[in-house]
Amino acid sequence: MPSRLNPYISFAGDAREAMEFYRSVFGGDLSLHTFGESGAQEPELATKIMHAMLETPSGYTLMGSDTPPGMDHTPGNTITVSLSGDDGDELRGYWEKLSERGTVSVPLEKQMWGDEFGACVDRFGTGWMVNITQGQG
Repeated sequence: MPSRLNPYISFAGDAREAMEFYRSVFGGDLSLHTFGESGAQEPELATKIMHAMLETPSGYTLMGSDTPPGMDHTPGNTITVSLSGDDGDELRGYWEKLSERGTVSVPLEKQMWGDEFGACVDRFGTGWMVNITQGQG
């Protein structure tokens, strides 16, 4: 199996909701495993997500978890997920869902390099960049 690069996002207690949201955006199969399933005895931690993995029909894999008590959590400062390709309809669909109720810093529109590009932070504090490559000629 070749190596893969998978974004792994830490959440402040809302990993289940966030990962279900990402499944609604990208489709695919979502697996969720709680701290309780792994033996955590603390009631406040037992139902939180220790590991989530979303495998999408487009071949993306997105992982995430709730941040356990005592660990630092600063959303948006350490990761931005980039989506790029030439399927404009697919990428515009992702953009619409990701930017809804989020903050758009760069509207999705044609840029000086010729591609459509946009940047936003979704409602969970995760940064996203979408780049739709334009055909040559």
